[in-house]
Amino acid sequence: MKPWKTKDRKLILDDSPWLTVEHHTVELPDGKVIPNWPWVTTPDYINVVAMTEDEQFLCFRQVKYGIEGVTLSVVGGYINEGEEPLVAAKRELLEETGYEAPDWFSLGSYLVDPNRGIATGHLFLAHGAHYITPRDADDLEEQELIFLTREEIEQAIEKGEIKVLAWAAAVAFALRHMQQE
Repeated sequence: MKPWKTKDRKLILDDSPWLTVEHHTVELPDGKVIPNWPWVTTPDYINVVAMTEDEQFLCFRQVKYGIEGVTLSVVGGYINEGEEPLVAAKRELLEETGYEAPDWFSLGSYLVDPNRGIATGHLFLAHGAHYITPRDADDLEEQELIFLTREEIEQAIEKGEIKVLAWAAAVAFALRHMQQE
């Protein structure tokens, strides 16, 4: 198999650092050229499934602008320029919850939409989270920090209460990892 080739790029929208949109001219391996292939770039991000020392999952009950109703979520945030994903994950856990964790496991890094750009999501499991300091989150949405048992978070996945694919995947990957421990 041969890769596609980017022949040209045209900037359509620059709302850096949050969003850029380009049109690419792409050449397929058979020589066919596709003009105006949409390409979207957003910052890479992390999601953290955090478990406290007493094996409770740290989650949020919250609203998001693009989600109808209330959703459950895990810790998440953008990676700052030059920041390593694990460093970002530790920073976001502390900012959003006031908790730190000594034990971290990577659940993998995944492209959001490889044909259109978007971002890479880096997923983590944090064990042994314990309270350090009051939250210092800059989230715009209203959110409530809650603690769920393993059974409750499994039920939340089954009932569709975690409405964002990356969050649900992070929880599912974390639960799978925990079964293998």
